[in-house]
Amino acid sequence: MEYQFLIDTYETERMKTLSVWSMLKDEDMRVRPRPNDRRGRNALEHMVHQCVSENLWFRNMLEIDVGAPPLPKQEIRLEFIKRYAEDSGKRLAALQRTDKVWWEKIVPFFDMKRSRAWIMTRRIAHSAHHRGQLTVMLRMLGREIYSTYGPSADTGGLMINNAPTIYPYSSIEALIEGESKGGAKAPLSGPGDKPCTERPDPE
Repeated sequence: MEYQFLIDTYETERMKTLSVWSMLKDEDMRVRPRPNDRRGRNALEHMVHQCVSENLWFRNMLEIDVGAPPLPKQEIRLEFIKRYAEDSGKRLAALQRTDKVWWEKIVPFFDMKRSRAWIMTRRIAHSAHHRGQLTVMLRMLGREIYSTYGPSADTGGLMINNAPTIYPYSSIEALIEGESKGGAKAPLSGPGDKPCTERPDPE
């Protein structure tokens, strides 16, 4: 099927979103980039936005309704992880039942009309954008950052220096089980002895 790549991408993107959420600690949830500036979302607000926004896009534009409230009853980190894992899993299952005609149908997208394939591409980019903001917050908070698309400074730095890609968990099931027990992430190799940027600070 011509659009299987979008389904495959959504499957990996939901894992990446949950992986970033697992890197946060409970005490990080209400920290803002600048404490008295509400323009910068805290982690709790990012999770609310991800759950609410994705629910609205899928329900209203892609006509996929998981039949569940988008937010957990208890708005804490682990419950957001469980809620998003369950709902995005149902969305993935619905996407796997689609065909070419479904993807190419023109439907409303805010004040315009676009194909469902176009909308899904924008949805994936939207989620990646907010995940990137959370990754910056993780670094500001001094947390370790695992791979999302490739090596990170905490997995050895740059790919050209053969730094490995290390994900915190091998699956969503392992992630939920591990975080439910207080964390059981894969060990990190650390930054190593080479610069983690192509423009290292001068000695």
